[in-house]
Amino acid sequence: MKKSRLLSWMLALALMAGLLTTFASASSGSAILDEMDVNAKAAVLVDPNTSEILYEKNAHEKMYPASITKVMTCLLTLEAVDEGKLTLEQTVTASSALHTGIGAGASTADIKEGEQIRIIDLLYAALIPSANEACNVMAEAVSGDVASFVELMNQRAAKLGMNDTHFANTHGYHDDDHYTSAYDIFLMCQEAMKHETFRTIVSSKSYDMPATNMHPEVRTVHSTNALISNWNVAGYLYSYATGIKTGHTNESGYCLAASATKDDRSLISVVMGCEREPNTSGSKGFIYFNETIRMFEWGFKNFSTQTILDSTKRDIPEIEVTLGKGTNYVTLEPQGEITALLPNDVSPEDFTFTYTRNADTVEAPVEKGQVLGTITATFNGKEYGSLPLVASISVEADPLLYYMDRIQKFFSQLWVKIILVVLLVVIVLLIVRHLFGGRRRGRRGGYSYSGGSRYSGRRRRR
Repeated sequence: MKKSRLLSWMLALALMAGLLTTFASASSGSAILDEMDVNAKAAVLVDPNTSEILYEKNAHEKMYPASITKVMTCLLTLEAVDEGKLTLEQTVTASSALHTGIGAGASTADIKEGEQIRIIDLLYAALIPSANEACNVMAEAVSGDVASFVELMNQRAAKLGMNDTHFANTHGYHDDDHYTSAYDIFLMCQEAMKHETFRTIVSSKSYDMPATNMHPEVRTVHSTNALISNWNVAGYLYSYATGIKTGHTNESGYCLAASATKDDRSLISVVMGCEREPNTSGSKGFIYFNETIRMFEWGFKNFSTQTILDSTKRDIPEIEVTLGKGTNYVTLEPQGEITALLPNDVSPEDFTFTYTRNADTVEAPVEKGQVLGTITATFNGKEYGSLPLVASISVEADPLLYYMDRIQKFFSQLWVKIILVVLLVVIVLLIVRHLFGGRRRGRRGGYSYSGGSRYSGRRRRR
Protein backbone atom coordinates (compact mmCIF):
# COMPACT_ATOMS: atom_id res chain seq x y z
CA MET A 1 0.00 0.00 0.00
CA LYS A 2 2.80 2.44 0.93
CA LYS A 3 4.67 1.64 -2.29
CA SER A 4 1.50 2.26 -4.28
CA ARG A 5 1.01 5.68 -2.63
CA LEU A 6 4.64 6.59 -3.19
CA LEU A 7 4.37 5.66 -6.87
CA SER A 8 1.19 7.71 -7.19
CA TRP A 9 2.90 10.75 -5.66
CA MET A 10 5.89 10.38 -7.96
CA LEU A 11 3.65 10.14 -11.02
CA ALA A 12 1.70 13.20 -9.89
CA LEU A 13 4.89 15.22 -9.37
CA ALA A 14 6.22 14.16 -12.77
CA LEU A 15 2.95 15.20 -14.41
CA MET A 16 3.02 18.57 -12.65
CA ALA A 17 6.62 19.14 -13.74
CA GLY A 18 5.70 18.33 -17.32
CA LEU A 19 2.75 20.70 -17.20
CA LEU A 20 4.92 23.49 -15.76
CA THR A 21 7.51 22.96 -18.49
CA THR A 22 4.82 23.06 -21.15
CA PHE A 23 3.31 26.19 -19.62
CA ALA A 24 6.69 27.93 -19.45
CA SER A 25 7.32 27.23 -23.12
CA ALA A 26 3.81 28.27 -24.08
CA SER A 27 4.10 31.51 -22.10
CA SER A 28 6.61 32.89 -24.60
CA GLY A 29 5.45 30.86 -27.58
CA SER A 30 9.05 29.86 -28.32
CA ALA A 31 11.53 27.56 -26.61
CA ILE A 32 14.34 29.70 -28.06
CA LEU A 33 13.17 32.72 -26.08
CA ASP A 34 13.09 30.72 -22.88
CA GLU A 35 16.67 29.52 -23.13
CA MET A 36 18.35 32.96 -22.91
CA ASP A 37 19.14 34.65 -19.60
CA VAL A 38 21.72 37.44 -19.61
CA ASN A 39 23.95 37.95 -16.57
CA ALA A 40 23.12 41.64 -16.12
CA LYS A 41 20.69 43.70 -14.09
CA ALA A 42 19.07 44.92 -17.30
CA ALA A 43 19.51 44.01 -20.94
CA VAL A 44 17.91 44.31 -24.35
CA LEU A 45 18.66 42.98 -27.85
CA VAL A 46 16.90 44.68 -30.74
CA ASP A 47 16.87 44.73 -34.53
CA PRO A 48 17.43 48.46 -35.25
CA ASN A 49 15.86 48.26 -38.71
CA THR A 50 12.49 47.01 -37.46
CA SER A 51 12.74 47.85 -33.72
CA GLU A 52 11.83 44.19 -33.10
CA ILE A 53 12.90 43.18 -29.58
CA LEU A 54 14.57 39.78 -29.57
CA TYR A 55 15.37 39.72 -25.86
CA GLU A 56 14.69 41.94 -22.87
CA LYS A 57 15.36 41.81 -19.17
CA ASN A 58 14.21 44.65 -16.91
CA ALA A 59 14.35 46.76 -20.06
CA HIS A 60 12.49 49.70 -18.50
CA GLU A 61 14.01 49.54 -15.03
CA LYS A 62 15.79 52.66 -13.76
CA MET A 63 19.55 52.36 -14.29
CA TYR A 64 22.57 54.69 -14.32
CA PRO A 65 24.05 55.03 -17.84
CA ALA A 66 27.58 56.22 -16.95
CA SER A 67 29.56 57.15 -20.11
CA ILE A 68 26.95 55.78 -22.51
CA THR A 69 25.47 59.25 -21.91
CA LYS A 70 28.05 60.55 -24.38
CA VAL A 71 26.03 59.03 -27.22
CA MET A 72 23.34 61.66 -26.68
CA THR A 73 25.89 64.48 -26.47
CA CYS A 74 27.46 63.43 -29.76
CA LEU A 75 24.07 62.88 -31.39
CA LEU A 76 23.02 66.45 -30.61
CA THR A 77 26.36 67.77 -31.87
CA LEU A 78 25.99 65.88 -35.15
CA GLU A 79 22.42 67.14 -35.52
CA ALA A 80 23.72 70.69 -35.03
CA VAL A 81 26.15 70.00 -37.87
CA ASP A 82 23.29 68.70 -40.05
CA GLU A 83 21.33 71.88 -39.31
CA GLY A 84 24.26 74.07 -40.34
CA LYS A 85 24.90 75.48 -36.86
CA LEU A 86 28.35 73.89 -36.77
CA THR A 87 30.75 72.13 -39.12
CA LEU A 88 32.93 69.12 -38.37
CA GLU A 89 36.04 71.13 -39.28
CA GLN A 90 35.05 74.11 -37.16
CA THR A 91 37.49 74.98 -34.39
CA VAL A 92 36.15 75.90 -30.94
CA THR A 93 37.95 77.01 -27.80
CA ALA A 94 37.62 75.08 -24.55
CA SER A 95 36.45 77.37 -21.73
CA SER A 96 36.81 77.12 -17.98
CA ALA A 97 33.55 75.11 -17.98
CA LEU A 98 35.15 72.08 -19.60
CA HIS A 99 35.44 70.24 -16.26
CA THR A 100 31.83 70.93 -15.14
CA GLY A 101 30.41 67.99 -13.15
CA ILE A 102 33.54 65.86 -13.54
CA GLY A 103 35.24 64.35 -10.50
CA ALA A 104 38.73 63.04 -9.96
CA GLY A 105 39.87 60.00 -11.89
CA ALA A 106 37.44 60.50 -14.77
CA SER A 107 38.44 59.42 -18.27
CA THR A 108 39.98 62.22 -20.30
CA ALA A 109 41.73 63.21 -23.54
CA ASP A 110 43.69 65.91 -21.67
CA ILE A 111 41.86 68.79 -23.32
CA LYS A 112 42.91 72.02 -21.60
CA GLU A 113 41.25 75.35 -20.99
CA GLY A 114 41.99 77.64 -23.92
CA GLU A 115 42.73 74.76 -26.27
CA GLN A 116 41.50 75.26 -29.81
CA ILE A 117 40.12 72.00 -31.14
CA ARG A 118 37.91 70.88 -34.02
CA ILE A 119 34.38 69.50 -33.57
CA ILE A 120 35.34 66.23 -35.30
CA ASP A 121 38.23 65.75 -32.84
CA LEU A 122 35.90 66.37 -29.89
CA LEU A 123 33.52 63.71 -31.20
CA TYR A 124 36.32 61.17 -31.46
CA ALA A 125 37.62 62.14 -28.02
CA ALA A 126 34.20 61.62 -26.42
CA LEU A 127 33.40 58.31 -28.11
CA ILE A 128 36.78 56.57 -28.38
CA PRO A 129 38.66 57.16 -25.08
CA SER A 130 35.43 58.46 -23.42
CA ALA A 131 36.80 61.93 -22.63
CA ASN A 132 34.38 63.67 -20.27
CA GLU A 133 35.69 67.18 -20.85
CA ALA A 134 35.14 66.89 -24.61
CA CYS A 135 31.39 66.65 -23.94
CA ASN A 136 31.28 69.96 -22.07
CA VAL A 137 33.20 71.70 -24.87
CA MET A 138 30.69 70.38 -27.43
CA ALA A 139 27.81 71.44 -25.19
CA GLU A 140 29.01 75.04 -25.19
CA ALA A 141 29.56 74.95 -28.94
CA VAL A 142 25.98 73.78 -29.55
CA SER A 143 23.98 75.63 -26.86
CA GLY A 144 26.26 78.35 -25.50
CA ASP A 145 26.48 76.83 -22.04
CA VAL A 146 26.38 73.39 -20.39
CA ALA A 147 23.08 73.89 -18.53
CA SER A 148 21.19 74.82 -21.70
CA PHE A 149 22.67 71.82 -23.48
CA VAL A 150 21.55 69.44 -20.72
CA GLU A 151 18.04 70.84 -21.12
CA LEU A 152 18.32 70.14 -24.84
CA MET A 153 19.40 66.55 -24.06
CA ASN A 154 16.21 65.98 -22.08
CA GLN A 155 14.06 67.53 -24.79
CA ARG A 156 15.63 65.27 -27.41
CA ALA A 157 15.19 62.24 -25.19
CA ALA A 158 11.49 63.01 -24.88
CA LYS A 159 11.14 63.25 -28.67
CA LEU A 160 12.83 59.87 -29.05
CA GLY A 161 10.37 58.29 -26.62
CA MET A 162 12.97 57.81 -23.88
CA ASN A 163 10.34 57.88 -21.16
CA ASP A 164 12.55 56.39 -18.45
CA THR A 165 15.36 58.93 -18.86
CA HIS A 166 16.55 62.11 -17.20
CA PHE A 167 19.93 63.70 -17.91
CA ALA A 168 21.78 65.86 -15.40
CA ASN A 169 25.10 66.26 -17.22
CA THR A 170 26.70 65.81 -20.63
CA HIS A 171 29.08 62.93 -19.87
CA GLY A 172 27.55 60.46 -17.43
CA TYR A 173 29.66 61.09 -14.34
CA HIS A 174 27.46 59.81 -11.54
CA ASP A 175 24.52 61.91 -10.37
CA ASP A 176 21.50 60.42 -8.61
CA ASP A 177 19.26 62.49 -10.88
CA HIS A 178 20.98 61.16 -14.01
CA TYR A 179 19.30 57.91 -15.06
CA THR A 180 17.84 55.94 -17.94
CA SER A 181 16.88 52.37 -18.92
CA ALA A 182 18.26 49.69 -21.21
CA TYR A 183 15.48 50.22 -23.74
CA ASP A 184 15.94 54.00 -23.75
CA ILE A 185 19.64 53.54 -24.47
CA PHE A 186 18.69 51.41 -27.45
CA LEU A 187 16.43 54.20 -28.75
CA MET A 188 19.26 56.71 -28.38
CA CYS A 189 21.81 54.46 -30.09
CA GLN A 190 19.38 53.54 -32.85
CA GLU A 191 19.03 57.23 -33.72
CA ALA A 192 22.75 57.97 -33.42
CA MET A 193 23.68 55.06 -35.70
CA LYS A 194 21.73 56.70 -38.52
CA HIS A 195 24.63 59.16 -38.83
CA GLU A 196 27.51 57.95 -40.96
CA THR A 197 30.05 60.00 -39.00
CA PHE A 198 28.88 58.45 -35.75
CA ARG A 199 29.11 54.92 -37.20
CA THR A 200 32.63 55.60 -38.45
CA ILE A 201 33.79 56.88 -35.07
CA VAL A 202 32.34 54.14 -32.85
CA SER A 203 33.72 51.39 -35.09
CA SER A 204 37.27 52.83 -34.94
CA LYS A 205 39.96 51.14 -32.90
CA SER A 206 41.95 54.35 -32.46
CA TYR A 207 42.23 57.91 -33.69
CA ASP A 208 45.05 60.43 -34.11
CA MET A 209 44.00 63.80 -32.75
CA PRO A 210 45.94 66.50 -34.63
CA ALA A 211 48.25 68.90 -32.82
CA THR A 212 46.64 71.97 -31.24
CA ASN A 213 47.82 75.16 -29.61
CA MET A 214 48.02 73.29 -26.30
CA HIS A 215 49.31 69.97 -27.65
CA PRO A 216 52.08 70.36 -30.22
CA GLU A 217 52.19 66.60 -30.79
CA VAL A 218 49.58 64.27 -32.23
CA ARG A 219 47.54 62.46 -29.55
CA THR A 220 46.53 58.89 -30.36
CA VAL A 221 43.41 57.80 -28.50
CA HIS A 222 42.16 54.20 -28.28
CA SER A 223 38.70 52.68 -28.01
CA THR A 224 37.47 51.47 -24.63
CA ASN A 225 35.23 48.94 -26.40
CA ALA A 226 37.01 45.57 -26.09
CA LEU A 227 34.78 44.11 -28.81
CA ILE A 228 36.68 46.36 -31.22
CA SER A 229 40.05 47.13 -29.62
CA ASN A 230 42.50 45.17 -27.45
CA TRP A 231 44.11 48.37 -26.16
CA ASN A 232 42.48 48.58 -22.72
CA VAL A 233 41.20 45.03 -22.28
CA ALA A 234 42.24 42.02 -24.37
CA GLY A 235 40.52 38.79 -25.25
CA TYR A 236 37.02 39.97 -26.20
CA LEU A 237 37.36 40.94 -29.84
CA TYR A 238 34.20 40.22 -31.84
CA SER A 239 34.68 40.30 -35.58
CA TYR A 240 31.09 41.40 -36.28
CA ALA A 241 31.13 44.34 -33.82
CA THR A 242 30.55 47.83 -35.21
CA GLY A 243 30.37 49.91 -31.97
CA ILE A 244 29.10 51.55 -29.76
CA LYS A 245 29.98 52.79 -26.23
CA THR A 246 31.13 51.51 -22.85
CA GLY A 247 30.26 52.92 -19.46
CA HIS A 248 31.32 52.30 -15.87
CA THR A 249 30.96 53.88 -12.46
CA ASN A 250 30.67 52.28 -9.06
CA GLU A 251 26.97 53.09 -9.03
CA SER A 252 26.19 51.97 -12.59
CA GLY A 253 28.35 48.87 -12.73
CA TYR A 254 29.71 47.85 -16.11
CA CYS A 255 27.51 48.92 -19.04
CA LEU A 256 27.85 48.43 -22.77
CA ALA A 257 25.78 49.52 -25.73
CA ALA A 258 27.03 47.53 -28.71
CA SER A 259 26.19 46.97 -32.35
CA ALA A 260 27.05 44.14 -34.70
CA THR A 261 26.41 43.22 -38.32
CA LYS A 262 26.51 39.68 -39.68
CA ASP A 263 25.29 38.46 -43.08
CA ASP A 264 23.63 41.83 -43.79
CA ARG A 265 21.75 41.68 -40.49
CA SER A 266 22.34 44.26 -37.76
CA LEU A 267 21.58 44.11 -34.05
CA ILE A 268 21.96 46.53 -31.15
CA SER A 269 22.45 45.20 -27.63
CA VAL A 270 22.52 46.92 -24.25
CA VAL A 271 23.68 45.41 -20.97
CA MET A 272 23.63 47.39 -17.72
CA GLY A 273 24.60 46.85 -14.12
CA CYS A 274 27.04 44.03 -14.84
CA GLU A 275 29.60 43.00 -12.24
CA ARG A 276 33.11 41.85 -12.82
CA GLU A 277 33.77 38.17 -12.16
CA PRO A 278 35.16 37.85 -8.59
CA ASN A 279 38.87 37.26 -8.01
CA THR A 280 39.90 38.27 -11.53
CA SER A 281 42.52 40.75 -12.66
CA GLY A 282 44.05 42.11 -15.83
CA SER A 283 41.78 41.44 -18.77
CA LYS A 284 39.89 38.65 -17.05
CA GLY A 285 36.36 38.67 -15.72
CA PHE A 286 34.71 41.44 -17.74
CA ILE A 287 31.34 39.74 -17.96
CA TYR A 288 29.64 42.55 -19.88
CA PHE A 289 31.75 41.85 -22.96
CA ASN A 290 31.17 38.09 -22.76
CA GLU A 291 27.43 38.49 -22.26
CA THR A 292 27.15 40.91 -25.16
CA ILE A 293 28.91 38.48 -27.50
CA ARG A 294 26.75 35.60 -26.26
CA MET A 295 23.61 37.65 -26.84
CA PHE A 296 24.67 38.61 -30.37
CA GLU A 297 25.50 35.01 -31.32
CA TRP A 298 22.18 33.82 -29.91
CA GLY A 299 20.32 36.47 -31.91
CA PHE A 300 22.12 35.81 -35.19
CA LYS A 301 21.77 32.02 -34.85
CA ASN A 302 18.20 31.65 -33.65
CA PHE A 303 16.30 34.39 -35.46
CA SER A 304 15.44 34.96 -39.08
CA THR A 305 13.25 37.33 -41.04
CA GLN A 306 10.04 35.59 -42.02
CA THR A 307 7.07 36.62 -44.13
CA ILE A 308 4.09 36.45 -41.81
CA LEU A 309 1.43 37.54 -44.27
CA ASP A 310 1.14 38.34 -47.97
CA SER A 311 -1.23 37.89 -50.90
CA THR A 312 -0.70 34.12 -51.00
CA LYS A 313 -2.84 33.58 -47.90
CA ARG A 314 -6.04 31.86 -49.00
CA ASP A 315 -8.04 30.77 -45.92
CA ILE A 316 -9.80 34.12 -45.65
CA PRO A 317 -13.60 34.41 -45.31
CA GLU A 318 -15.24 35.55 -48.54
CA ILE A 319 -17.73 38.40 -48.71
CA GLU A 320 -21.23 38.31 -50.20
CA VAL A 321 -21.87 40.32 -53.38
CA THR A 322 -25.35 41.52 -54.30
CA LEU A 323 -26.56 42.30 -57.84
CA GLY A 324 -23.52 40.50 -59.25
CA LYS A 325 -23.44 38.95 -62.69
CA GLY A 326 -22.58 35.25 -62.55
CA THR A 327 -21.58 35.15 -58.86
CA ASN A 328 -22.88 36.19 -55.46
CA TYR A 329 -19.54 36.36 -53.60
CA VAL A 330 -15.96 37.53 -53.95
CA THR A 331 -12.81 36.13 -52.36
CA LEU A 332 -10.45 38.41 -50.45
CA GLU A 333 -6.66 38.59 -50.29
CA PRO A 334 -4.18 40.69 -48.27
CA GLN A 335 -2.64 43.64 -50.07
CA GLY A 336 1.05 44.04 -49.23
CA GLU A 337 3.36 42.09 -46.95
CA ILE A 338 4.18 41.80 -43.25
CA THR A 339 7.62 40.50 -42.28
CA ALA A 340 9.22 40.15 -38.86
CA LEU A 341 12.36 38.86 -37.21
CA LEU A 342 11.16 35.73 -35.45
CA PRO A 343 12.64 32.82 -33.50
CA ASN A 344 13.36 29.97 -35.87
CA ASP A 345 10.92 27.72 -34.01
CA VAL A 346 8.05 30.10 -34.79
CA SER A 347 6.34 30.08 -38.19
CA PRO A 348 3.44 31.98 -39.78
CA GLU A 349 1.21 29.00 -38.94
CA ASP A 350 1.62 29.90 -35.25
CA PHE A 351 0.03 33.32 -35.78
CA THR A 352 -3.59 34.23 -35.18
CA PHE A 353 -5.29 36.22 -37.92
CA THR A 354 -8.35 38.35 -37.28
CA TYR A 355 -10.55 39.82 -40.00
CA THR A 356 -12.55 43.02 -40.10
CA ARG A 357 -14.90 43.56 -43.03
CA ASN A 358 -16.09 47.03 -44.01
CA ALA A 359 -19.60 45.59 -44.48
CA ASP A 360 -21.30 42.20 -44.40
CA THR A 361 -22.15 42.52 -48.10
CA VAL A 362 -20.93 44.58 -51.02
CA GLU A 363 -22.93 45.67 -54.04
CA ALA A 364 -21.70 45.02 -57.56
CA PRO A 365 -19.85 46.28 -59.46
CA VAL A 366 -16.74 45.31 -57.50
CA GLU A 367 -13.30 46.20 -58.83
CA LYS A 368 -10.31 43.89 -58.40
CA GLY A 369 -8.15 45.38 -55.65
CA GLN A 370 -11.05 47.22 -54.04
CA VAL A 371 -10.49 47.48 -50.27
CA LEU A 372 -13.22 45.55 -48.45
CA GLY A 373 -11.67 44.95 -45.01
CA THR A 374 -8.57 44.47 -42.86
CA ILE A 375 -6.55 41.50 -41.64
CA THR A 376 -4.37 41.62 -38.49
CA ALA A 377 -1.57 39.21 -37.52
CA THR A 378 -1.02 38.41 -33.83
CA PHE A 379 1.38 36.08 -32.01
CA ASN A 380 1.66 35.45 -28.29
CA GLY A 381 -0.51 38.47 -27.54
CA LYS A 382 1.56 40.84 -29.69
CA GLU A 383 0.18 42.50 -32.81
CA TYR A 384 2.63 42.37 -35.71
CA GLY A 385 0.69 44.51 -38.16
CA SER A 386 -2.37 44.83 -40.37
CA LEU A 387 -2.98 44.78 -44.11
CA PRO A 388 -5.97 45.81 -46.25
CA LEU A 389 -8.17 42.99 -47.53
CA VAL A 390 -8.98 43.54 -51.20
CA ALA A 391 -11.18 41.85 -53.79
CA SER A 392 -9.24 39.19 -55.67
CA ILE A 393 -11.42 39.50 -58.80
CA SER A 394 -13.80 41.96 -60.41
CA VAL A 395 -17.55 41.33 -60.34
CA GLU A 396 -19.80 43.03 -62.92
CA ALA A 397 -23.27 44.25 -62.03
CA ASP A 398 -26.22 42.37 -63.59
CA PRO A 399 -28.28 45.07 -65.43
CA LEU A 400 -31.65 43.39 -64.83
CA LEU A 401 -30.98 42.85 -61.14
CA TYR A 402 -29.56 46.33 -60.89
CA TYR A 403 -32.66 48.08 -62.30
CA MET A 404 -35.05 45.89 -60.34
CA ASP A 405 -33.15 46.72 -57.21
CA ARG A 406 -33.23 50.43 -58.01
CA ILE A 407 -36.98 50.28 -58.59
CA GLN A 408 -37.47 48.43 -55.35
CA LYS A 409 -35.27 50.88 -53.46
CA PHE A 410 -37.07 53.83 -55.04
CA PHE A 411 -40.45 52.63 -53.92
CA SER A 412 -39.16 51.66 -50.50
CA GLN A 413 -38.27 55.27 -49.65
CA LEU A 414 -40.51 56.86 -47.05
CA TRP A 415 -41.31 59.99 -49.04
CA VAL A 416 -42.27 57.87 -52.05
CA LYS A 417 -44.47 55.72 -49.85
CA ILE A 418 -46.17 58.83 -48.47
CA ILE A 419 -46.82 60.20 -51.95
CA LEU A 420 -48.20 56.85 -53.11
CA VAL A 421 -50.50 56.68 -50.11
CA VAL A 422 -51.69 60.22 -50.75
CA LEU A 423 -52.29 59.43 -54.43
CA LEU A 424 -54.16 56.28 -53.53
CA VAL A 425 -56.35 58.18 -51.09
CA VAL A 426 -57.05 60.86 -53.73
CA ILE A 427 -57.92 58.21 -56.32
CA VAL A 428 -60.23 56.43 -53.89
CA LEU A 429 -61.94 59.70 -53.00
CA LEU A 430 -62.42 60.56 -56.67
CA ILE A 431 -63.93 57.15 -57.36
CA VAL A 432 -66.24 57.42 -54.38
CA ARG A 433 -67.29 60.93 -55.35
CA HIS A 434 -67.93 59.84 -58.91
CA LEU A 435 -70.05 56.92 -57.86
CA PHE A 436 -72.10 58.50 -55.13
CA GLY A 437 -72.23 62.00 -56.65
CA GLY A 438 -73.86 60.60 -59.86
CA ARG A 439 -76.62 58.86 -57.89
CA ARG A 440 -77.62 62.06 -56.11
CA ARG A 441 -77.95 63.89 -59.40
CA GLY A 442 -80.12 61.06 -60.72
CA ARG A 443 -82.60 61.38 -57.85
CA ARG A 444 -83.15 65.12 -58.40
CA GLY A 445 -83.99 64.46 -62.11
CA GLY A 446 -86.71 61.88 -61.13
CA TYR A 447 -88.85 64.39 -59.21
CA SER A 448 -88.75 67.16 -61.89
CA TYR A 449 -91.81 67.93 -64.11
CA SER A 450 -91.27 66.81 -67.70
CA GLY A 451 -94.73 67.76 -69.14
CA GLY A 452 -95.64 70.70 -71.40
CA SER A 453 -93.99 74.01 -71.16
CA ARG A 454 -94.89 76.38 -68.40
CA TYR A 455 -96.19 79.93 -69.07
CA SER A 456 -93.72 82.52 -68.02
CA GLY A 457 -94.97 85.68 -69.68
CA ARG A 458 -97.31 88.43 -68.38
CA ARG A 459 -101.05 88.00 -68.46
CA ARG A 460 -102.59 90.63 -70.70
CA ARG A 461 -105.20 92.81 -69.09
CA ARG A 462 -108.30 93.69 -70.82
